[in-house]
Amino acid sequence: MLNTIPDVIFKTRVRDESVGGENPFRWQDVSSDEIFKAKSVVILALPGAYTPTCSNKHLPGFDAKYQELIALGIDEVYCLSVNDAFVMYQWSLHLNIANVKMLPDGNGEFTKGMGMLVTKHNVGFGSRSWRYSMWVEDKKIRQIFSEPGHIDECSDDPFGVSDVDNMLAYLQNQK
Repeated sequence: MLNTIPDVIFKTRVRDESVGGENPFRWQDVSSDEIFKAKSVVILALPGAYTPTCSNKHLPGFDAKYQELIALGIDEVYCLSVNDAFVMYQWSLHLNIANVKMLPDGNGEFTKGMGMLVTKHNVGFGSRSWRYSMWVEDKKIRQIFSEPGHIDECSDDPFGVSDVDNMLAYLQNQK
């Protein structure tokens, strides 16, 4: 198992009013260091935007209990998926996500570096992230809750250990 998170560059979009027009966003590269260095971060990693479990349970659960995570010393909560910045942004709007930051891993580089990239060609998804959540302190992985059955071409979508309640219980026991 990894001890530290992979060093990658995330291709993000940030609002910039100087761009003008109906889509005032610009590309911004964000490094793993910028997200994780000298911070306590929770990541929830999902197979795909707009998919049922991700949209109905996993992401909304972390958004609803964001303040509880912050109260336990977490600096930020990110939702990571092997989707591009445009999809991640529109998905967060669709779900009215108010707190969790969306982290696009469009090329799957972070996910691959984590050893969590799986193929889901059997359901037409291509390469995706396995479902997990993790707590990272200063780029060091402190805890991962990975769903069982981590295999390629899995037609199931397990969701039993990577939820926000499990993460909260773990973090509360660390205090």
